[in-house]
Amino acid sequence: MGDLWRNFMENQDEVIDKWRHYFPAYERHFESWRDRSLVFLEIGVSKGGSLKMWQRYFGPYATIVGIDIDSKCREFESPGVHVRIGSQSDAPFIDSVVEEFGLPDVVLDDGSHHMDDVIATFEHLYPLMNSNSVYLVEDLHTGFLEEYGGGADSPLNFLHYAHEGVMQMNRHWARVPAERNPVFDDTRSVSFYDSLVCFEKGSPRTLVADQVGRTKSKGLRSRIATRTHTVVR
Repeated sequence: MGDLWRNFMENQDEVIDKWRHYFPAYERHFESWRDRSLVFLEIGVSKGGSLKMWQRYFGPYATIVGIDIDSKCREFESPGVHVRIGSQSDAPFIDSVVEEFGLPDVVLDDGSHHMDDVIATFEHLYPLMNSNSVYLVEDLHTGFLEEYGGGADSPLNFLHYAHEGVMQMNRHWARVPAERNPVFDDTRSVSFYDSLVCFEKGSPRTLVADQVGRTKSKGLRSRIATRTHTVVR
């Protein structure tokens, strides 16, 4: 594992509670944002340690924002680390956070883990985010638990819901126009891990396929043919 794992294991500040197998996914999807100006939004502050871990990881240009329903979490604020108190499913509250700090470049949903909250936050915030932004939802094993509003075959299980994002990415290939969920528009990738799903924003409007190589009649050419496909979303 990389720098973030060492950052975690050497932590001497407030408690951080994370599954080990999350760290390779974190580094894969968050690495490009290090040492850049960004807004990082963590939903769920809990014991407070992860906010400082993310600040150490992303570097001095990052604005770290945590939200939680527990007012005691305000004590975890420090220079460059901000905490706001409210529910992740409260759209006006989320809007107030965005108005104060700007649209997040990276979102990590480690909040209530209830499926209705996870979906409500995603459907409100994700469509607003800019190209190249990252939205990662963790602890999705709760999607299999009825007490969290899920179930193995429930359409509210966020893993089932996120699969619709994969379908939406590819529906422009359908010969017959298909129904679409505009929430997933402008999605470049959807990555699934054990208990994690990560969405990356940004998709091309035109797809280009090239044929490159040698032909007997015309010798070596850098490009033989090009075809394009227009993405309609």
